[in-house]
Amino acid sequence: MTAAKEPSVSVLLDPNWAAGSLVEDVRRGLSQHPRTLPPKWLYDNRGSELFDEITRLPEYYPFNAEHAILTEHADEIVTASGATTLVELGSGTSEKTRLLLDAFVSSGQLTRFAPVDVSEQTLRDAADQIAHRYPGLEVAAVVGDFTLHLAHLPKGGRRMVAFLGGTIGNLYLEERRAFLGALADLLEPGDSLLLGTDLVKSADRLIAAYNDGAGVTDEFIRNSLVVLNRELGADFDPGAFSYIPFWDPHMERMDMRLRSEAPQRVTISGADMVLDLSVGEEIRVEISTKFRVSKIASELEQAGFGVTRVWTDPDNEFALTLATKP
Repeated sequence: MTAAKEPSVSVLLDPNWAAGSLVEDVRRGLSQHPRTLPPKWLYDNRGSELFDEITRLPEYYPFNAEHAILTEHADEIVTASGATTLVELGSGTSEKTRLLLDAFVSSGQLTRFAPVDVSEQTLRDAADQIAHRYPGLEVAAVVGDFTLHLAHLPKGGRRMVAFLGGTIGNLYLEERRAFLGALADLLEPGDSLLLGTDLVKSADRLIAAYNDGAGVTDEFIRNSLVVLNRELGADFDPGAFSYIPFWDPHMERMDMRLRSEAPQRVTISGADMVLDLSVGEEIRVEISTKFRVSKIASELEQAGFGVTRVWTDPDNEFALTLATKP
């Protein structure tokens, strides 16, 4: 039996990165109108637990839809990519990615897996599990922010970058363009991107997915205020807000906000900031853009990729697109 190789872990984030970045995001986002908070601050330990619960809710279809595509088409994805290195952005526990890794390892063509995530402990735990599950596979984990550290992605061999879960939809159009363009610039000819995107569907279906009957998504979005209270000494009262999810048909995206139910003054001491909120004023915590296959192709081509293949689940709710750098 081949002995498992110990994974390597490169830490690119400064120890004070989170604190400094949070202050910057809060000052910028909460000073503008509409007020906003970047969704990455939803994922503290409690937020990560809540999101894991969300993926298992009957109303929340994206996880199962993408899982179904990978279960059915992983072998085709592996063959079409021709990759010898798999890079996963925002990898977390790499749960779904193991379907790809199974297919890659069975094919014999994969030599290296490089998961990238901001959560060092989650990444180390996942890297250890993967190294032991796939003896002989080089696991080179990177603790970094994919919006900041694309230039540090592992080089060499033919690479496929996996960006799954519909996470691309959390970026605004300008952010998507910048991200996809930067990624295309950094990849070599023959390298590819496997992009997971949630597809446009009925407003009722979408709203149900983001406003579950158990209230888990409500708690998840509200947890952003708990993070600010803990990390920046803020005095938000999470109970003074209502969770407002709605479908924006013009932008074709879900918009998740917290609405102030009373006039309130919030002190955020760690950001040296006082926030006055009026009745009905909202804080946008997250967006989730939905796509059409033609829109995905257009954005990828504008960034410098060529679409190789598109797979969807049986209900046509989610898509995986393989795009190659010419």
